[in-house]
Amino acid sequence: MLKHLSILDQSAAIEGVSHSAVIQNTVDLAVHAESLGYRRFWVSEHHSHPSIVGTSPEILMAAISQKTNYIRLGSAGVMLPHYSALKVAEQFRVLESLAPGRIDLGVGRAPGSDMRTAQIMNPQSQSAAHFPQQVQELDLWLRNEPFPTGHLAKGVQAFPLGDTFPDLWILGSSDYGAQLAAYLGLPYVFAHFITDGEGAKQAIDLYHHQFKPSSRLQEPQVIVCLWALAAENEEEAFYHFRSRARSKIDRQKGILGSMMHPDKAGKWLSEHDEAQFLKMCQKGFVGTSDVVIEKMQDLAKDLGIEEIAVITWAHDFAVTKNSYTLLAKKL
Repeated sequence: MLKHLSILDQSAAIEGVSHSAVIQNTVDLAVHAESLGYRRFWVSEHHSHPSIVGTSPEILMAAISQKTNYIRLGSAGVMLPHYSALKVAEQFRVLESLAPGRIDLGVGRAPGSDMRTAQIMNPQSQSAAHFPQQVQELDLWLRNEPFPTGHLAKGVQAFPLGDTFPDLWILGSSDYGAQLAAYLGLPYVFAHFITDGEGAKQAIDLYHHQFKPSSRLQEPQVIVCLWALAAENEEEAFYHFRSRARSKIDRQKGILGSMMHPDKAGKWLSEHDEAQFLKMCQKGFVGTSDVVIEKMQDLAKDLGIEEIAVITWAHDFAVTKNSYTLLAKKL
């Protein structure tokens, strides 16, 4: 049964809106989310991505921490192969000092960009094959636990230390992340919004079946992150959904750019595009808050989860805020 709602905001680029305003909207949305009682507010990492301008979750989280009091703040996620695990641990230990007991560190192995950009990001970048080792080293530094004798990092600490430490999450959209999270005894997030739900049940069932309790976590913990938009009536919801749908349809063609106004976005380039839009409307979590929450409850029951993180893209920031408001009132 669905018990908790959280938010993942990606700072989506919007036609006619400056990138700086988009980032400020993310900060404002976090404050709004806290007032509505959302459990977590997470931000993402993408690079050289014309549709998403959130590049530095650590900095954004620091800004948000100074304007909120109790909502958990997190990354979904930090693309760990780009970085030194020690540096990431230091950054998130600083965040933990700014917001004790409120920091979630979600890590992934994807580049969050195209491969050329990934290479430019860090020419000495760790191979994704080293991701499990990086996660384990990161975990030790976050918790200030000793490294094994003979390890290069033996005696090296990630400051500042404190009485609490960030929660570490594994992000994924396939069985790989589920198996790694289970093996390490860490909580797991499935990216439903990437796969449209394909593979979700298999990955989550695998995670539960293979989970090994750890000093961090005794029982499996899963969040599913999905895309949704609610409005006062279905007509309005589907109208505003055009912007997100057009972004997704264009992306399938290799076209990346800022989110269009619904009127412009609804000028479909072909009958196939329009058919795709109608299919997305039927399958997606779009409509009145009653309809969206009911679909979420059905999904939560099917997957055996209690928490969903919602992503909402709309051309008008007021529409995004209203959608989150309507959903919060129904749970």
